[in-house]
Amino acid sequence: MVPDHVRSAFRPECRATAVGSLPHTDPVVACDLVAQYLPDIPAWPQLPRRDPRESMYVQYSQGFPGIVFEPGRIYVDRRRDLEAGLEHLYLRYLNADVGASATSPDHAAGLAQFLIRPWESIAAVKGQIVGPVSWGLTVTDQDRRAILYDDVLADAAAKHLRLAAVWQERELRRLASQTIIVVDEPYLASVGSAFVAVERHEVVALLEEVFAGLQGLKGVHCCGNTDWSLVLETSADVLSFDAYSFAEPLSLYPRALRAFLDRGGIIAWGIVPTSDDAAVMAESAESLTDRLWSALRLVASKGVPLDNLLAASLVTPSCGMGTLSEPAAVRALELLAGVAARIRHDVLGR
Repeated sequence: MVPDHVRSAFRPECRATAVGSLPHTDPVVACDLVAQYLPDIPAWPQLPRRDPRESMYVQYSQGFPGIVFEPGRIYVDRRRDLEAGLEHLYLRYLNADVGASATSPDHAAGLAQFLIRPWESIAAVKGQIVGPVSWGLTVTDQDRRAILYDDVLADAAAKHLRLAAVWQERELRRLASQTIIVVDEPYLASVGSAFVAVERHEVVALLEEVFAGLQGLKGVHCCGNTDWSLVLETSADVLSFDAYSFAEPLSLYPRALRAFLDRGGIIAWGIVPTSDDAAVMAESAESLTDRLWSALRLVASKGVPLDNLLAASLVTPSCGMGTLSEPAAVRALELLAGVAARIRHDVLGR
């Protein structure tokens, strides 16, 4: 475990990075776009349209005991004998053996291309992995019961994802000494509702299981509204959220945000909309910069020092761009780079 003072030394100062997916099917083209628009903190591109195996829920299923992937469905077949597979998983976990947790090129062509590309003068490199809560609610057993509601399988899922995250971080560290691994947790928006029967402490424990294996910066991304105090309660270094739609709800947690920033936390402001092509095309770099300044000042008005926010901010899309058309995704990247350049000029004079 890297000490807090080492992890918190990295200050992004409103540089741009991405959440994850692109709609492209050619990994070379996707990585070229990343290099062009995200030169400081490149993020490897997930390419769900290239192959169904690049869906974020299928992407990290490799090697999980009893896993079955069928068109439109991924599940654990409990009719199989899972004991040997679970025993092997726990043995690898205890030995920190991540070799068998590699994400193969047929499940992540963008990552494979990203890892062999030469990267120069980058401040950090970012990766992402599906979170244990969202994965555990999406992956079911053969009777369509979410595996998160089975204590054994939920614990196994968190350990499985931890090993995959550690493998990814190890690979990315070959490109840059500063790594950022963000856990994608869209289902956090449903925690606490009647639709998700999982307790707060269980969510925290599952996230911490994944985080505990990581040495660099680690974070949580949720593109919906959620109880942000839950995320801020964890040891996450990065809070990644949809600032285009949910800046006001985040501002309701000023005390927790101040504590988060004081321990070196980073906020990734998802200011470029990704909901559909029309939303992207309706915006400009100027309009989004104004929107981001409004969000920053709103949070600062609640007692969170603006200078601290700016030093600890990343600029990102609101979510992955995999559902956009290719032209709209390129436009979103142009907007992202434009917003980061403008706000860095405002703040740093460069």
